[in-house]
Amino acid sequence: MSVEVEDKTEANCKVRRRTKSVTRAEEIKTIEARLRRSQPDRPCHKPRDSLFTWSSGFGDFTGLVNWGFLLLFMGGLRLLLENFIKYGIRVDPEQWLIVLTGRLEGGPEHPSIILVAYSIVPVSICLLVERGLSKNVISSIPGIVAHIANIVVMILIPMIVIHVKSSGFSLIGASTVCFLYSVLFLKLWSYVQVNLWCRNRLYRNSSKNHLRRQSMSYSKISNGSADSGKSKKDVGEKDDDFHLVHYPDNLNYKDIFYFILAPTLCYELNFPRTDRIRKRFLAKRLFEVIVLVQIMMSLFQQWIIPSVKNSLIPFSHMEVAKATERLLKLSIPNHLVWLIFFYMMFHSCLNLTGELLHFADRNFYCDWWNANNIDLFWRSWNMPAHRWAVRHLYIPLVELGYSKTVASVVVFFVSAFFHEYLVSVPLRTFKIWAFLGMMGQIPLSVFCRWIEVHFGPRWGNIIVWSSLILGQPLCIMMYYHDYVITHFGEALIERYGQV
Repeated sequence: MSVEVEDKTEANCKVRRRTKSVTRAEEIKTIEARLRRSQPDRPCHKPRDSLFTWSSGFGDFTGLVNWGFLLLFMGGLRLLLENFIKYGIRVDPEQWLIVLTGRLEGGPEHPSIILVAYSIVPVSICLLVERGLSKNVISSIPGIVAHIANIVVMILIPMIVIHVKSSGFSLIGASTVCFLYSVLFLKLWSYVQVNLWCRNRLYRNSSKNHLRRQSMSYSKISNGSADSGKSKKDVGEKDDDFHLVHYPDNLNYKDIFYFILAPTLCYELNFPRTDRIRKRFLAKRLFEVIVLVQIMMSLFQQWIIPSVKNSLIPFSHMEVAKATERLLKLSIPNHLVWLIFFYMMFHSCLNLTGELLHFADRNFYCDWWNANNIDLFWRSWNMPAHRWAVRHLYIPLVELGYSKTVASVVVFFVSAFFHEYLVSVPLRTFKIWAFLGMMGQIPLSVFCRWIEVHFGPRWGNIIVWSSLILGQPLCIMMYYHDYVITHFGEALIERYGQV
């Protein structure tokens, strides 16, 4: 016991001695600086770090950021001038109409329009099944089976029809159908799950009230009924003030079609609503959509299509140097189009829809550009999809007892499926590059965390930007190569690879 006390005393003495030594060192530096300043040689030096050293505390690199933007602009302008000199003016608005309408593709029956109109059927089936469940016409197990069969068949219909009637679909028509049915799948999943929560809570409340009534005396029942009637009246008055909708009053066509059109994937019985439509705000968003669509189509026609075609032969022959050069050349216009698409879709289009529908929640994206980890990027750039994944996949799986890691992997798996679905089905080229790219985000997220811990958050952000800039054009080159081989044959690579 005495040995332990002596050890502790000795350790405390050492700590005190260290503290005194540090203080003494600081005093020595201060005295030394005073002595140096008192010398007649007029000293001008003092202990300082270089500005590029992390420990310097300097952080104002605005000039270097401006320099980087200017250099990037000049490099992009040079590539654009090279493109104009080599190919001339390729922008042709008439070709945009041909592509968007599918005039030179598909057949006269227009199956894409038929599938768009047919999308009302699974929505109606979902509503009818929910009504049956709310009125106890359909029991719980058959109702859930009917819902699962409805949404699974719905997501399989475009795959089957586009494969069977491949000659009748244009690329834009097939892409529109797949996007619409993917959104409907997520929305109906949310609609079914939210109504299930409301139905379970209603049954629990009714069973609790039934048990309370059985245990009460006659006098308590009479008093309780009066109090309950008063409370219901008060609650009803409050609900009328706020116009709240309660289950199962929400089960009607007006409610479900408002949800289908609303810029969200998560269903609620009472969405936050705005009081009026701001006409100037609406006009700005409409103008942005019109202008940005023109810019995107111009960049596609003038810059991306020639770059993708020229990358076919080096990529097919596995010429690493040339394929890398084509990849870097394609990355700039592709990234510009991606950024324009993000702004147009998540800011202009969704705000336009939200304004028309008086939808008040406009949190469609967060500051994904500051993400230090690829996982944080996926939680920030598409808030409707992220909110759906957390609310309807991640949290339910964790509540069922699964670990957070398993829940995260399931979320990435579902996201990877839909990324592959939206690419492979319209192209009728069933590969797994988009699926593998999304599943590869899991190890990339671990790598980003390691980089962030050991080298700082700035380098993690650089890894995120690098994956966005280089990953997408690589995926485009791979799918274009496979599309040409699948639909035209390897013998035509030379023909389609030259411009």
